[in-house]
Amino acid sequence: MIVVLILGILVGAATPSFLRARQSSQTKMCLSNLYELDAATDQWAMEHMKVGTDVPVRADLQPYLKSWPTCPSGGVYVLHSVDEAPTCTSGGSHSF
Repeated sequence: MIVVLILGILVGAATPSFLRARQSSQTKMCLSNLYELDAATDQWAMEHMKVGTDVPVRADLQPYLKSWPTCPSGGVYVLHSVDEAPTCTSGGSHSF
């Protein structure tokens, strides 16, 4: 009985730490994906002589990416003009 109690206390203490680590890794992955999309947008703009107000679509950036990134938090990436960074629709602070 004491062993079960001790294990319960340890699991209860460790769970919040695991949840924070999961959230942190999801945020870092989302930010990495946003940087990748921003770099692809910049490369597309340079190669096609686009100005800062031009907005790429997914098909424009596909040649510059191995695969289209997905948000680990379930958000959707939104592309903006060349001068603006892409954003994520997830509720977290996934923007740079």
